[in-house]
Amino acid sequence: MAANMKSVKLRIKSVQSTMQITKAMELVASSKLRKAKERAETCRPYFKELHRTLQDIAEGNTEFTSIYARNSSSEKYCYVVVAGDRGLAGGYNANLFKCLEADSAGKDYVVLPIGKKAVEYFRRKGIECVTEEFAEIADISVADCFEMAHLLCSEFEKGCFGHIELCYTTFVSMLSQQPNVFSMLPLTDLAKEKQTDGERNNIRNLILYEPNSSEVFDTIVPEYLAGLIYGGVCEGLASELAARRTAMEAATSNAEEMIEKLNLYYNRARQASITQEITEIVGGAEGI
Repeated sequence: MAANMKSVKLRIKSVQSTMQITKAMELVASSKLRKAKERAETCRPYFKELHRTLQDIAEGNTEFTSIYARNSSSEKYCYVVVAGDRGLAGGYNANLFKCLEADSAGKDYVVLPIGKKAVEYFRRKGIECVTEEFAEIADISVADCFEMAHLLCSEFEKGCFGHIELCYTTFVSMLSQQPNVFSMLPLTDLAKEKQTDGERNNIRNLILYEPNSSEVFDTIVPEYLAGLIYGGVCEGLASELAARRTAMEAATSNAEEMIEKLNLYYNRARQASITQEITEIVGGAEGI
């Protein structure tokens, strides 16, 4: 009985130590989450405006031609995958990779991984990477996103791949993060979208582009890609922190419940041990 009680006591201490770690990680994630959430929400309007600008140029000019806005002869894909740097975030990374696998099934593709988990995953799978320079998502800046965008545009123009997709996790709420794949290039779908705002169309027809709409469009595309990548990074960071906070909160709650059960078991065992000792003493006294 004494040996059993000792093992339970050691188990309680072990769970308490784990609970301290999970609680600390929960608090750290919570403190970082507000800033990451605000950054993700702040940058969304900028990317929407960029998208609308490209849409206006592509739709409003009959003489418009651009390598970025026509179907490519290459069927090879390039996925920009935004994952996390660490684990202990529930199913955040696993769900993202499942989404990627579902979308890339049967396709010839390369990847540009962002985040340590993405780099490790593709190394393990033996999938070709465009570059591994951006292995830590926590260190990604706007300048890094522009560097990635120019690299992707250069490879796209060379014909190394004909499609560029962004795979990231959208921050929906504190309890919901949705992995998805967004097509960035080519921009063939822009010309197909219809405008319903007649007044906006009239204003658009008055816009003049110098030297011409195609060059303006080609100049904007790298910024457009950089904006989308940065937006994906911001959304991914907020999603990772929210997932980690939820996972660590659940882990802390489970640890507290386990400690409560172990304490109850320990107290019952201790009470049984004391009762047995009293019974033995009383029995010995009666024998004397």
